[in-house]
Amino acid sequence: MEVFLNTLSIGIWTLIFTFPLPIIFALLLNEVKNRIFKKFIQTASYLPYFLSIVIIAGMILDFTSSNGFINNAIHFFGGTRILFMQDPKWFQPIYVISQVWQTLGWGSILYLAALTNIDDTLYEAAKMDGANRWQQMLHVTLPGILPTIITMLVLNVGSVLGVGFEKVLLLQNPLVYSTGDVVSTYLYRVGILSSNFSYATAIGIFEAIIGLVLVLGSNRISAKITKTSLW
Repeated sequence: MEVFLNTLSIGIWTLIFTFPLPIIFALLLNEVKNRIFKKFIQTASYLPYFLSIVIIAGMILDFTSSNGFINNAIHFFGGTRILFMQDPKWFQPIYVISQVWQTLGWGSILYLAALTNIDDTLYEAAKMDGANRWQQMLHVTLPGILPTIITMLVLNVGSVLGVGFEKVLLLQNPLVYSTGDVVSTYLYRVGILSSNFSYATAIGIFEAIIGLVLVLGSNRISAKITKTSLW
């Protein structure tokens, strides 16, 4: 039960931050008029997505170590060094922050593409009606990318239990199992390493069924509220 709660907790917090932030980032980036600066920001934000999970995990462990950059900064300002990766309460926040950093730029690509498909005449009509930039975003931009937002929301809700196996496995240790042990790592440790394949299969199927229910449920709710759905 604990591993399911951990998985659900990490999945929900990841969804809360990694779903809306790429939308906000895309909207802000769309307002940048300097092409060179815009390309630089896009490139810098896309790069973390292409880094190996091993490299990202190594960077996290290095930055959060007792003599890492973060603890050195804390010590410089008179604080007490924190053993981040040995304290269960820090595991989930560190994982979520790393996911935001890794997926922010890449997750904004679809929204940037959707923004380019919005008819410019709609903005001209809004300006003629006296709409400011904020009102244009509320009444033209967001409705224009709403189908994309709904599609991504449904897919993200369906994968809320699909917490990344590789990153969790590389970051966790027995000291943080109480908050950092998720379904995938539990299956690997108990099912695969202990050769309990039937048990691992049963839990995997159960997890897949929950994911399917979440996708169907979120799509149904979306169809009822916004009249937009995947099918």
